[in-house]
Amino acid sequence: MFVKRKHFMMSGFTFIKRKHFMMSGFTFVKRKHFMMIGLVICVLFSMVFTGCGEKDPIPSQGKNPIATIKLEDGGVIEVELYPDKAPNTVNNFISLAKSGYYDGKTFHRAMPGFMIQGGSPNGDGLSTGFPYSIKAEFAVAGFTQNDISHTPGVISMARLQSSYDSASTQFFIMHGVADYLDGSYAAFGMVTTGMDVVDAIANSPCDGQFLIQQPVIKSITVETFGVNYPEPETIPVNG
Repeated sequence: MFVKRKHFMMSGFTFIKRKHFMMSGFTFVKRKHFMMIGLVICVLFSMVFTGCGEKDPIPSQGKNPIATIKLEDGGVIEVELYPDKAPNTVNNFISLAKSGYYDGKTFHRAMPGFMIQGGSPNGDGLSTGFPYSIKAEFAVAGFTQNDISHTPGVISMARLQSSYDSASTQFFIMHGVADYLDGSYAAFGMVTTGMDVVDAIANSPCDGQFLIQQPVIKSITVETFGVNYPEPETIPVNG
């Protein structure tokens, strides 16, 4: 706002064009303190553009990877993966996806209000014949950084109840809340789009817990935004 009496209002500071400058309650005489005025203005601008003297936050090292699960029937589920919570589990999932392992596999199990499960080598819920497993990344196994809760949309690794270190290829996506799984299963991401697809699978006809018509996974691809994720550390499985 400009005032006719030779005053200017700017950002709450008043500049008087006649002999004096008023700023933050201090009076600077134009003839004697011109250099000081310039210094103060520079400091103020510096504070505005640097957050009032505070250091800028550490820049992000990159986005979390995004997995896209495409089904043969056209359904798409996108999942944000959390390498900071379950790094080796994420590395394993990315490695399997890149290798094309999941292409042609199915979602074989569904329990409405609980979860849907897929990625079994033979579509029967077993992992017979798969050559390796991965080490557990959850609290009861001594891995404490994974604090993801099993809420709707969370993706987690299936395993044998008798062995913490038995996860390999099978994963499940939560359709309901099951916080009793927290700390006992390696959750590693969250659905960002496609919960309608999860809903449809969860509510499909089943024989017991097994889907009568198993939705086929066309492909799983992962956008890593330029980050190279290493191959997972694995545990050889005999037989």
